[in-house]
Amino acid sequence: MASLHCTVSSSSLLSQPCGIQSAVRKLSSSSSSPASSVSVGPRRNGIVCSRAAEPSAEKSSASCSRREVLGLGGILAMEFHGLQAMAIPPEANAAQATCGEFNVTASGLAYCDSEIGSGITASKGMLIKAHYSGRLENGSTFDSSYKRGKPLTFRVGVGEVIRGWDQGILGADGIPAMQAGGKRTLKIPANLGYGERGAGCRLGSCLIPPNSTLIFDVEFVGKA
Repeated sequence: MASLHCTVSSSSLLSQPCGIQSAVRKLSSSSSSPASSVSVGPRRNGIVCSRAAEPSAEKSSASCSRREVLGLGGILAMEFHGLQAMAIPPEANAAQATCGEFNVTASGLAYCDSEIGSGITASKGMLIKAHYSGRLENGSTFDSSYKRGKPLTFRVGVGEVIRGWDQGILGADGIPAMQAGGKRTLKIPANLGYGERGAGCRLGSCLIPPNSTLIFDVEFVGKA
């Protein structure tokens, strides 16, 4: 059975079709299925959808257009309480970076490298793959691509992810661009993350509260 994994984030949306309607039908006909989940990640202002299929089924992934995202409101409403209860075990953060003192830039973005890559250097518009684990300053993890077993694919530097990610991977304000194989921890102030609105909010509760500083352990896997 295919499952729908969605990441709620903060600005631009990809225009490829997502197959939301079939996902809605599957959720409606199998409300007890544990296969679907919603998680908050580094995307800017949209829901990034991917289908995870059984080994015997054809694998596919897609991103959502704005119209299809609007159609996901019902799914988010149904899944929100399950999302709040979702706990990411410590072992899901096995790649959590261990680095030294943060280097703080003029924008407030801070970084430290736990491993310098030796592969291709990230450049604007490049389609890349990155693993990550995101947490709040209190240590609570709100999302991890390692837990899902699949890195995030996106174009860096063009607004598909929050500004702190674009700047932290592509390089800005004295931050060197990441190279494939590199691992970096980014400490992202709210103005380069989700700002005053937060993320994953419903009925007065947010997975990422407004004005939150975010900490992401990012692994630049390579060019997609």
